[in-house]
Amino acid sequence: MKKIIGFSLGSFLLGLIVAGYLFLYHPGKNAPAGADVPDKSSTLSGNLYASAPQVKPDLDFVRISEKVGPAVVKVVSEKLEKASASGFFEESPFDDFWDRFFGTPRGRDREYKTYSQGTGFFISADGYIITNNHIVENATKVTVTSVQGEEYTAKLIGVDPRSDLALIKIEGKDFPAVELGDSSQLKVGEWVLAIGNPLGMEHTVTAGIVSAKGRNLGRGLNVPTYQDYIQTDAAINRGNSGGPLVNLKGEVVGITSNILSPTGGNIGIGFAIPSSLAKKVVAQLKEKGRVVRGYLGVTINPISEDVRKSLNLKTNKGALVNNVETDSPAEKAGLKRYDVIVAVDGRPVESANDLSFKIADVEPGSKVEIKYIRDEKERTTTAVVAELEPQEKDQAAVESGKDIGISVIALTPSLARRQDLRVQEGLLISEVRPSSEAERKGLAAGDVILEINRRQASRVQDLETVLKQARPGDPLMLLIHREQDGGVQETIVTLRIPG
Repeated sequence: MKKIIGFSLGSFLLGLIVAGYLFLYHPGKNAPAGADVPDKSSTLSGNLYASAPQVKPDLDFVRISEKVGPAVVKVVSEKLEKASASGFFEESPFDDFWDRFFGTPRGRDREYKTYSQGTGFFISADGYIITNNHIVENATKVTVTSVQGEEYTAKLIGVDPRSDLALIKIEGKDFPAVELGDSSQLKVGEWVLAIGNPLGMEHTVTAGIVSAKGRNLGRGLNVPTYQDYIQTDAAINRGNSGGPLVNLKGEVVGITSNILSPTGGNIGIGFAIPSSLAKKVVAQLKEKGRVVRGYLGVTINPISEDVRKSLNLKTNKGALVNNVETDSPAEKAGLKRYDVIVAVDGRPVESANDLSFKIADVEPGSKVEIKYIRDEKERTTTAVVAELEPQEKDQAAVESGKDIGISVIALTPSLARRQDLRVQEGLLISEVRPSSEAERKGLAAGDVILEINRRQASRVQDLETVLKQARPGDPLMLLIHREQDGGVQETIVTLRIPG
């Protein structure tokens, strides 16, 4: 009897437990008709289509802008330019009239001020700022404006036209600085922000992705010699130059430098100098005021498919030697035109651009082993790398002891861009001395010497060498390139070496 009573109580208690579970955890089944019971399908639909999008922590552009923005500054350069109205004309009978009534000899250079505006950013709390060379080169005054609106006069520490980088400094301390990251770790498709002063709109932030890496824009677009550009579709316009390109860690991975545009405005193709290159350049500018690079003495071309087939090469990797300069390390090492350089000190050469960077990084005076292909056979030689001559150093031809009345500068892509020239190589005439034969023959500042005695001229040394070897009374034949009123003139001008 006791067993029956115990079994009945146990069954009753078990029933209460099951009923309570069903009531608490499945209320929909027990709800009265018409009760407001949440619909799972409608809840799911709301989550997919109606809720506000959630911003992922790694796409927090606000945080990055607030971190980097205070370190970004506006850079304005004041420059003194010269304009010449002279042509290839001898003296005019109206010159005296012009002098008397206008005060300045007709055809003489006239000076005027110009201003260039761009961006820069602090890399240290003691006031060092990175910007582009094309913004501050040849400036008579550089003004920096902080995000708070404070103005400073900056000191030019050093420029590097070959990479389009410059280092300037303002006096003070505790400036907000940013960190240069490792651009080699960037991946195509990665988010980046560009911060700068496009078209005068101060501290503008734009976002985009890394569109490509290792871009080389060639020599015909007024670009620097050493190119390894990061391409981005973040909106970049005039005035962004010198500003930071920032990754999502808040590190500067590039310095904006160039845009590709048929109209001069943003079309989603902008370029930045990699921070890995900037670190090397800035370190030397800070220490020496200039950048020291290795020099081999060859002009090189990439290996196109046609070149590969013509020379029966196995791959398109390497650099084709186009020309070997006289008395250069390359000539002394036995390199010749049509050789294909494939390795430097055991490191493979991927392209012509890669070879330029590898040689530039070699300490002048060091020996390097060069592996190259000639007539389908692999060979090895050793070259002693020299120092690449400083660029854009104004040197007067009078240094040779034979003054022909002009001063010249080696024309570079960045200098050509500033002067709005179509040619990229030659000797830019920076001064024509009054009453000289050069002035009488119509030469003017801004003209470009393409050839000297029918030989190509690209270095100041080319002119100096000819003058040192010439005797008084010898003719000097110059091929002059002039751009005027939208047109181009190329004229042969002959000068006499003075006695």
